[in-house]
Amino acid sequence: MMKVHVRKATLDDLEILIKFTAEEAREAEGIKKVPSTLKRGIRAALEDNSKSIYWVIVDRHNIPFGNVSALREWSDWNAGYYWWIQSMYISPNFRGKGYIQFLLEAVKSEMKKEDALELRLYVHNSNKKAIRAYEKIGFKKSEYEIMIIKNHYRDRDAHR
Repeated sequence: MMKVHVRKATLDDLEILIKFTAEEAREAEGIKKVPSTLKRGIRAALEDNSKSIYWVIVDRHNIPFGNVSALREWSDWNAGYYWWIQSMYISPNFRGKGYIQFLLEAVKSEMKKEDALELRLYVHNSNKKAIRAYEKIGFKKSEYEIMIIKNHYRDRDAHR
């Protein structure tokens, strides 16, 4: 395993984060995301950590080859924050080498500072490869099922 470092992402990482996020969407769900929408969304989070926090894993030359982003959800029942992995991506030629643990440790370290309740994520139920990878690093199936109501009046990607 090569020497790596995980650091919080900055605006300088915006273009690579757009690339990683687009590739994650393609791999996970077979969908193509509009780069301008990704740019707006990721930039907003990089400029305001209350939306989401991004970390990148970099090689010894400070070149990112993966990322993770997490957001916080307040629980009135438990008077604390649940943290959610929003996105996680490792470039294909770096997969299966344990690098995902470095990204998760960065998130868990930040969670510990804030006394978070637990770390959660959602994964598309057809993405069996990701499910196996998440189970391998300690995630377990939840007792909850996600249900949604789509806002059909807000289809940003269709208009851009």
